[in-house]
Amino acid sequence: MNIRRFKIVALAMALLATTLFSVSAAQAAPLRIAIVMPSSTTDMAFSQSMFLALKAIQKEMGGESALKIAYSENMYKVPDAAAAIRDYASQGFDIVIAHGSQYGSSVADIAPEFPKTTFAWGTDVNTFGLRNVYAYTAAAEEGGFVNGVLAAKLTKSKVIGVTGPVEIGDAKTYISGFVQGVASVDRSIRVSKTWTGSFSDVALMTEAAKTHIAAGADVLTGSSQAVVGSIGAAKSKGKVLWFGTQENQAPLAPELVVASQQYDWIGILKQMINDRKSGKLGGEKFVLHLSNGGLKIVYNPSYKLPATVRAAGDKAIKSISTGSIKVTP
Repeated sequence: MNIRRFKIVALAMALLATTLFSVSAAQAAPLRIAIVMPSSTTDMAFSQSMFLALKAIQKEMGGESALKIAYSENMYKVPDAAAAIRDYASQGFDIVIAHGSQYGSSVADIAPEFPKTTFAWGTDVNTFGLRNVYAYTAAAEEGGFVNGVLAAKLTKSKVIGVTGPVEIGDAKTYISGFVQGVASVDRSIRVSKTWTGSFSDVALMTEAAKTHIAAGADVLTGSSQAVVGSIGAAKSKGKVLWFGTQENQAPLAPELVVASQQYDWIGILKQMINDRKSGKLGGEKFVLHLSNGGLKIVYNPSYKLPATVRAAGDKAIKSISTGSIKVTP
């Protein structure tokens, strides 16, 4: 009888140990997030803004033991990006981020095949009616308006050049807001726009910027990872000012960058992570605004911005945040 009891107790203890080990292993398993990006993690623009947000969350959570990040950069070819998205989902990553508006159709096709995987993509607001897809975007027109106000206050030639990639997504809305901001100060200022047709062609952006400068522009702005070319053109002339978006671009030209609209994706990423813990895998859209802290105007401390101009920028930020100024995307 004692032997039988011993065996029963031993079996129970073994089962308990196995259960505790399984629970401990589950708790110890890190969250796995993969991201596919159209440019590099150091592009000083769109891709870097998201990658830095992920790294900040990883640090806050306690490092790689809590959050594992995998990434594929320079995925400017959509078929290559689609293959990477599918591969990460096949590997069992918890969250797969397709960080590019060109990746939408790929997400729509792949997500239904992996119903237990959370997918997120942007910039857009379409979740395709799928419960495991998040969509995210930035109300880039808001920071564009603020930059436009500042630019209008600083231009002396009354000619401003804009170098954009493709007239879609946050590139389009940023420039729309910028034009409205300029017009709110002085409608006589000429804003010339060039769309290069490419998010990644630095040479085209460089030439577009040079053309604007040759036409008298003393202020430039633009969107996409290719604007390093535009900033380079501004630096070659020495006195042409630059306004950035997506990421703080002051390090590229401390003497010329006046301010940048910076995307802060941390809040929406945390929401996705918390949702997943509670069993929600998607079906929602997120929008960065000045009012929710997702968009920030970062003034370059190395540029001596006149106090009156700074005040005009701050006023525009407050007015947009409170809703007294409505900016059209």
